Amino acid sequence: MRRAARSLSLLSGGSAGRTWSPSLFARGASEAPEGARLCFSTDGGDGSRVKIFDRDLKRKQRDRAAWLMRPSDCFVDSVAENLLDRLEDCKKTFPTALCLGGSLEAVRRLSRGRGAIQKLIMMDMSSDMIQQCKEREQDKPDTNIETLHVVGDEEFLPMKESSLDLVLSCLGLHWTNDLPGAMIQCKLALKPDGLFLAAILGGETLKELRIACTIAQIEREGGISPRISPLAQVRDAGNLLTRAGFSLPGVDVDEYVVRYKSAFELIEHLRAMGETNALQQRIPILKRETALATAAIYDSMFAAEDGTIPATFQVIYMTGWKEHPSQPKAKQRGSATVSFNDIQKQFGNES
Repeated sequence: MRRAARSLSLLSGGSAGRTWSPSLFARGASEAPEGARLCFSTDGGDGSRVKIFDRDLKRKQRDRAAWLMRPSDCFVDSVAENLLDRLEDCKKTFPTALCLGGSLEAVRRLSRGRGAIQKLIMMDMSSDMIQQCKEREQDKPDTNIETLHVVGDEEFLPMKESSLDLVLSCLGLHWTNDLPGAMIQCKLALKPDGLFLAAILGGETLKELRIACTIAQIEREGGISPRISPLAQVRDAGNLLTRAGFSLPGVDVDEYVVRYKSAFELIEHLRAMGETNALQQRIPILKRETALATAAIYDSMFAAEDGTIPATFQVIYMTGWKEHPSQPKAKQRGSATVSFNDIQKQFGNES
């Protein structure tokens, strides 16, 4: 497991053709004319599934983020670069790839031939986000990649089994109500020896904001309510990959520290990323005096000498492969031919 800390500054930030391939899509999807889109409901129907996040609210937040999104976001670009770098460690090529939610545009813009991707399917639950991706692709097209755009939900993946070589998700899957189920669907959509790559926000994300908001609510309201969504811990990531059935699971952790002029600038950045609170059991309105108190406490507890405040983003990178006979496998227990005691004696005597 790898850990790294990075420091970024956002103080100066400002606010190919398309061909449908029906063989990739499940549930009777067929060729779509220009302007058409595929939509899939996020409602299970029976109401039996535990719902932590309000997916309809998250879709609206993604719609808003589509129009607030910055042309270049150094934090988002750093995460996307780090995720795509893993493709350079593979000798295998990935002709057909699916990018799920999150930072779609950053992944497309920064792919630069990595993984030898020929067809990239960009999927998001927000039709506005998909439209923005289309427009930005037209401004800076990549003639080497055929790009398809789909409006769909990560919780109900509209892809046929064994139809993809690569599934990517950059800062998107942590908003699903059933993360193990979403990852299982990703595995089913992969061809044998296909690769799953995902980056999600971890539990240490925005720890400074959590502390400031908790203190402010206790002082001003006499109690606390959930204002920041629960996120997966590092120890959970490997279990998620194993539970989904991926082979050769791998987990890396990076920690980014982004500096802002104030807590209000941090909130604006979260809105532009579509990362604001979407808890089902949230209190919809934050009182003005509580918000001001949060900003003041944040500044007094964490501000640097230059007046900026830090915000920590913990990013968990997950890697998993769909099983294939060519992949290395662990030997059976008891099949070793060399004793570790003998190795220890040999190297111990040499030292």
